[in-house]
Amino acid sequence: MDLALDEAKAAAARREVPVGAVVLGPDGAVLARAGNRVEEQGDPSAHAEMLALRAAAARRGDKFLADCTLYVSLEPCPMCAQAISLFRIRRVVFAAYDPKGGGVEHGARVFDAPSCHHRPEVVGGVQEQAAAALLRAFFGALR
Repeated sequence: MDLALDEAKAAAARREVPVGAVVLGPDGAVLARAGNRVEEQGDPSAHAEMLALRAAAARRGDKFLADCTLYVSLEPCPMCAQAISLFRIRRVVFAAYDPKGGGVEHGARVFDAPSCHHRPEVVGGVQEQAAAALLRAFFGALR
């Protein structure tokens, strides 16, 4: 999670919403890491999770990441949760919960939907306070 938080801090420095993601292979090696780049790329789908998942799949040369773990600093939104399911990630570990925009434990609860074909193991709240502090500081500075 430390690496995901580092990516979130780097995203904040770029004036992006501070969310970072890291994909680890089955041996614990980092396959990909990314922070939000929505503003930089002018792409509303350039969330940290999406970028990291795409990069990890490209690096492995496989569309599925069934033996991988995704660490992300914020509960994935519904779009990212659906992508996680499609990439068949084995395990998702996230830091801060997102009652407003989350799609895993809140909102759409994508993995609980009957139309979801793959439900990863989910662990939430890991280093939650550190991630929440980053988000509060970022949005506090905007106001």
